[in-house]
Amino acid sequence: MAGLCKPQAIHKLVTELKQEVGLPIHFHTHNTSGISAASVIAAANAGVDIADMALASLSGGTSQPNMNTLLSAIRFSDRASSLDVKALDGLSDYWRMTREFYTAFESETLPADSNLYSHEMPGGQYTNLLAQARALGLSSQWNRVCEVYAEVNQLFGNIVKVTPSSKAVGDMALFMVANNLTPTDILDETRDHAYPESVLDLISGRMGQPYKGFPDALKKVVLRHTKAVDGRVGDSLPPVDFKKIGKEVEAIGGENTLATQLSMILYPKVYQDFVKFRQSYPGTRALPTYAFFHGLKVGEEISVTLEKGKTMVIKYLATGDAHEDGSRTVFFELNAQPREFTVIDRSLVGDNVGSRKADNNDPTHIGSAMPGMVVSVAVKPGDVIKKGQKLLSIEAMKMETTLNAEVDGFVKEVVVGEGNQINIGDLLLVIES
Repeated sequence: MAGLCKPQAIHKLVTELKQEVGLPIHFHTHNTSGISAASVIAAANAGVDIADMALASLSGGTSQPNMNTLLSAIRFSDRASSLDVKALDGLSDYWRMTREFYTAFESETLPADSNLYSHEMPGGQYTNLLAQARALGLSSQWNRVCEVYAEVNQLFGNIVKVTPSSKAVGDMALFMVANNLTPTDILDETRDHAYPESVLDLISGRMGQPYKGFPDALKKVVLRHTKAVDGRVGDSLPPVDFKKIGKEVEAIGGENTLATQLSMILYPKVYQDFVKFRQSYPGTRALPTYAFFHGLKVGEEISVTLEKGKTMVIKYLATGDAHEDGSRTVFFELNAQPREFTVIDRSLVGDNVGSRKADNNDPTHIGSAMPGMVVSVAVKPGDVIKKGQKLLSIEAMKMETTLNAEVDGFVKEVVVGEGNQINIGDLLLVIES
């Protein structure tokens, strides 16, 4: 998944496996290193049975090697494929044009460096982690993030890095770079840190146990406020009541099916947000893809089929000036009839707190170590708290961090609320001992 297997290595590996086992050998690799096509050809020459590749327009970078050109490269060899390359080129053209509708979601293609063989980052994470680093204001320190990723891997015991374990390694790397921490700082028992939730899940054993477990010194500092799981985590989970989950799905307005029940179980917040969106904007599936993602230009007209035999012609005319409450009036023609709607301009109205910063010299101030959104607040003013008690949770690009009380005391002030956007150094709570 990280594209680490070099041509000579895979040739030797496949050759040895073919001599030892009678099973088909399937080679899967990503093209992050830039040389994976050569590795596939080397595997083919050694007798590999199956190799994964991608259509030309969807290949390269952190995807798989280019199938169209690779099949052309082995066309006159003993391992030539019977697939029609011209037909594959046609399929590639289709997906190239389709892909243009989704350019807003494209990730930057990172150049392949030899440091890939040091940090061993999976292809599926390589571009995602860059997006996370950018959201946290760490894009200028990307090389440092990669270096720390390798350090975290060793700190965790040189584990197998694939979803979800790779996410925990990446979250820890971002956490350490954002807070200017080293592995020595992490293992310092006199210091207490608010580790990302994914790190707590991994080290506690909730994602399973690696060979020989995690390093004891690491578990001692990371699991101060979290209980480790003994044995297989699934053995301690209560059985799921699907009828109860089905009623919860119906209660929020979702369709009660096995698929929605599983969505509610596995991704409750994501599914609830999805249902809420569908209720607020029920007709969006009828919009053309480009209009949904990018909006219309002034004077542009589209046809939307609402149901069989019922089509709406929509023409975007203009947008009015901003109102004091952060809204604007937008003007359309619907089937040649003028219409106007008032909508919130989210570029003008936000939930940023931003007005108060934590004083690093004031021990009662609890500040944010990273930007993100406040997911939940577990305390209120006047609450008496104990050391290690959960105070609030922050999420940034799917990385959730829980802040726990470092001392006994009481909550004097709660500055932020659920849904607030925060930046590094923003004041979150005032805690007096």
